[in-house]
Amino acid sequence: MKTLRLALAALLTASAAASSDAATIVLGGYPDQIQFVGDADGKVVQKVTLASGLPTNLQLSADGKRIYITTLSTSGIEVMDAATRKIVTSLSLNTPTTRYRFTGGVPDPTGRYFYIVGTRMDKEIDRYRISKPRFMTVDLKTRQIVREVDVDPQDETPAYRTRLAISPDGKSLYLFQKKVLIVDTSNFKVVDRIDLEKPDFPGMQEVGIGGSLETLREPGVYVSLFNAEDPYIHNKVFGIARFDLSSRAFTFKPIGPAPAQMAGLEVTPDGKDGYTVAVTGEYGNKRCEFWHFDLATNAALEKAEFPCRSRFYFGMSRDGRKLYIYGAGYDIAVYDAKTLKIEQDWELTNDITMAGILTLP
Repeated sequence: MKTLRLALAALLTASAAASSDAATIVLGGYPDQIQFVGDADGKVVQKVTLASGLPTNLQLSADGKRIYITTLSTSGIEVMDAATRKIVTSLSLNTPTTRYRFTGGVPDPTGRYFYIVGTRMDKEIDRYRISKPRFMTVDLKTRQIVREVDVDPQDETPAYRTRLAISPDGKSLYLFQKKVLIVDTSNFKVVDRIDLEKPDFPGMQEVGIGGSLETLREPGVYVSLFNAEDPYIHNKVFGIARFDLSSRAFTFKPIGPAPAQMAGLEVTPDGKDGYTVAVTGEYGNKRCEFWHFDLATNAALEKAEFPCRSRFYFGMSRDGRKLYIYGAGYDIAVYDAKTLKIEQDWELTNDITMAGILTLP
């Protein structure tokens, strides 16, 4: 009897430990859903309906307490409490005569303002007037755009190719696109331009920009893959760049010739290993591979091919043990990060949007 009690106690302890270690995946779902999925078994544990429509981008606040969601249907922004999973702010920027188009954005450190880059479309008597790409500041308290400034013509790029980050003091906005732009948030003037380019994601021409910043989980530091081009014969190489968002200092370590497309950099919790997806060729010759990096030396360690999809995104589990391929369907393909081999395929209840992926404790 004593042995049975000890066995049951051990089983309960192990079960509690497993449940405490379990994380939750957050994904967008058609037509207006946020899906919460257990990363142990791939089961949908909760769905939250968004009043403003189809989610196109998910972003976690720096302190991990808020999830910022942008939506397509009504050009909306919704703020969710990460602990309770309740929507605390919901707004739609569209009016009967004015529409906005943007994908993603970034909150300021106070959570009062939300910065986006997009276009404005005004319906007039005989035409639609479409603006140039512009910076916009949304006041989440008043639910209004309080400032709009056109992007300098030399910096214009489609809004869906722009990723944003903000300095810890909220004074500098970083745009990662054809060049890295450093923008003063007080007047939206570009104070510096850095000749590094974010690689194209697979399927980027058709989808929005996903999820959380690639980061070494070090506050105020952004690390990701970038392309650089030499000024003479214009060969592109890819490498890993690290940005200090406070000092504006950066380092770039080249690794090798740049492939046609690369996904974002996913980093293990200890900061030692990084993973991306590289895509070469197209149509019948298309080839998709995982690439594994040692971030201490910026060296490429290994690669492995996996079945391509027409459009997809790439993510990692919170503990860094699983790699995810998802999007343009109902499923998440789960791969082992050490062996780069497929483990299982999770079927969800809603078609997954290209809003990116977040992981919560």
